[in-house]
Amino acid sequence: MSIRRIAILLYRELVRGPKQFIFIFALLLPIALSLVLSLLFGTFFAGKPRLGISDAGNSQLTQSATAMESFTVRRYADEAALREATQLGVVDIGLVLPADFDQQVATGQPTSMLAYIWGESLLRDRALLVAAMTTWVRDIAGQESPVAFTTSILGNEAPLPWEDRLLPLIVLMSVVFGAIMLPAASLVSEKEQRTLTALSVTPVTLGDIYVAKGLTGVLISTVVAFIVLGLNNALNSSMFLLLGVVLLGAIFSAEVGVLMGGLVKDINSLFATIKAIGLLLYAPALITMFPEIPQWSARIFPTYYVVQPVIEIVQHGAGLSDIAWQLGILLLLIVGTGITLILLTRYSPRPRTV
Repeated sequence: MSIRRIAILLYRELVRGPKQFIFIFALLLPIALSLVLSLLFGTFFAGKPRLGISDAGNSQLTQSATAMESFTVRRYADEAALREATQLGVVDIGLVLPADFDQQVATGQPTSMLAYIWGESLLRDRALLVAAMTTWVRDIAGQESPVAFTTSILGNEAPLPWEDRLLPLIVLMSVVFGAIMLPAASLVSEKEQRTLTALSVTPVTLGDIYVAKGLTGVLISTVVAFIVLGLNNALNSSMFLLLGVVLLGAIFSAEVGVLMGGLVKDINSLFATIKAIGLLLYAPALITMFPEIPQWSARIFPTYYVVQPVIEIVQHGAGLSDIAWQLGILLLLIVGTGITLILLTRYSPRPRTV
């Protein structure tokens, strides 16, 4: 394989792509669906996460929170007023800070923070606030500090909101649908138009073609995924970790797309194959939508290891150590599918036409 040839083929794909229906469909469908669902369930115009603080010692944490424009911060005179506000849903999380909180954190003493949580608050808002509070504590300590959160849920514990249930489906459509359909449809189209035959008399190898078409799917689906996450207010401070996870999911999906495009002969067969495996692709998201279904069953499906790490990061503020085992399985899937593609390339030295 040649990097120069791959770059030329990738440029060709990106220039030719917008002229094809599948390219536009894969680009716009997840964004349009996300906008519709956001408008229906209110997340597009949702308010900021709300934090209440009862601070007996004018902590640096309170100052940091007040300076954050992305949060609504309210201060309360005492713990009783804070608890009542959280109970009524005025704030999503109510944080109680003792007078000597900064001193305890700065000297590395084991410290506990009492946090009241409104039971009907969104999981996304809770995760964003907890992630921010962890950062503020680290700023005070100058390092990782042994601070434990003691939580108390007030009010009725709401079922998982529909916008949170639907987010896995939207993420899967953004990452998986585009990354699979773009390279698969492009390869099949090349076969039907017999342009692969023309490429076979050039120095371009089948491996060059596969990599270029796979990269197209990876690039487009990654961009779409971040647009969709932004529309759903699901981007948090772990941007680089989130980018890495989305890229890994896009790479695996693109490998599947290239594999399908290499094996399927025509566009009708491709759509029939996509329809046949649709349940396998989207099963983890469908299981998440209905908590009554045993959630462990989602782990049977490969796309679980694409979407679940993303959900853990954006909804629960997970770090790399929390999702390491899921990423490990995703890497194994990438390696296994990659080996299959290498074998397919080796035993198909010349592009096949219909």
